[in-house]
Amino acid sequence: MGKYLTNDNVPKYLGSMFTAASSAAIIPPTGCVFVAITACSATTFDSTTGLIAENSDQWANAAVAAGNLTATEETVNEGSGGLIVASGTLSIPAGTTIYGRYTEIDLAGGTAIAYYASKGAGAAESTTHANYAAAPGK
Repeated sequence: MGKYLTNDNVPKYLGSMFTAASSAAIIPPTGCVFVAITACSATTFDSTTGLIAENSDQWANAAVAAGNLTATEETVNEGSGGLIVASGTLSIPAGTTIYGRYTEIDLAGGTAIAYYASKGAGAAESTTHANYAAAPGK
């Protein structure tokens, strides 16, 4: 049986940014993280800085292998067997969305729209972002 989720766990997007390969890395506004990335065309990430997680032990990323503890040493917050998202190893097909908490995105190929939300538990109510009044669900 699945867990019951309240609205507190659902990110309330404050905005989005479009990015393409060969452009500079994108970084969310102060106090925010990227919580969803939708590939507009087949998308891959640059090496080491292509996908930077807020917590690199918890979210798949290009800096270190998330969830890479030794088998049988898993914790409540981290599993085992995870790999680094190395350049070219993760190809996201057009129309696919991945979720996480990312502080930087840099594409090696393709185009994407990255959606950002407040760092505070994913809820718009905890932000001081300038678009608070326009946030969905407000």
